[in-house]
Amino acid sequence: MKREWIAIDWGTSNFRAWLMAGDDVLDKRNASYGLLHVEPGQFDATLKMLLGEWIAEGTPMVAMAGMVGSQQGWYEVDYCSLPASADSLLAHSKSFMTSWGSKAWIFPGLRKSPSGDMPDVMRGEEVQLLGLSLLEDIDNFHAILPGTHSKHARMQQRQIVDFSTYMTGELFQVLISHSLLGRGLPDAAADDSAFLLGVEASRRHAALSQLLFSTRTLRLSGELSAESVSDYLSGLLIGLEFSTDNISPVWLVGSAALTRRYQMAANAFGIQTRCVEGDRCFIAGMQSLQQRLTEKRYG
Repeated sequence: MKREWIAIDWGTSNFRAWLMAGDDVLDKRNASYGLLHVEPGQFDATLKMLLGEWIAEGTPMVAMAGMVGSQQGWYEVDYCSLPASADSLLAHSKSFMTSWGSKAWIFPGLRKSPSGDMPDVMRGEEVQLLGLSLLEDIDNFHAILPGTHSKHARMQQRQIVDFSTYMTGELFQVLISHSLLGRGLPDAAADDSAFLLGVEASRRHAALSQLLFSTRTLRLSGELSAESVSDYLSGLLIGLEFSTDNISPVWLVGSAALTRRYQMAANAFGIQTRCVEGDRCFIAGMQSLQQRLTEKRYG
């Protein structure tokens, strides 16, 4: 009988967990119970509540990644430097016992500290990148992981050697919810042509503030309907990612809805893409790390 264990992606806003038996997914749990909803000192009690019957009659190993290892998380697990491999994540992981008797690990994120350049960090996406390399059996690739903070990453010989962060998702939400561009908008209507119009605008190499204001002027001139503003703005911001990083081919790692948008934008730039579901990559990465742990290589 395969031993059960639990894989967890615990972020700032959301909690996701998978009950595993070896490489098989037995059950899945999603909750809007990210770090922002956990009171100080209550991570153990919160996790026990969220896992419920999964731990009622046993003490399965728990493997965690994401913001749970940040300064605001359960334990602060320091970043690994680049280049980083699966061995790097294991060597810098934090292990401890939960109150109900499960052995738990939190894996670290990554930090880029180039001399004379801007530093950068990630937490959680490193597991997806490891999983992608295993799922597709590829050693060298470029990948984009869309989200609140979109990541562009490069892997060589199954080591993460470079990455950059774009605040695309967060900037979109701020502009739609708290700026003149989104004021008084009706419910959005899906409009691929408006999205591609935004992508095309991103190629003009104008200043960001000028490009953003085009959302307003196009609406005032009647060239963009109020219902299509969000799609235009989305295309503009996603297009800006490709205008600064147009390497081809590239893997798109994420939900079907997000990768579809990035694929449309990439096509407009002539960039070849392949899509893979983000959860599949996360699970594959965690499976690899968990297997190494159970082989007692790292405690």
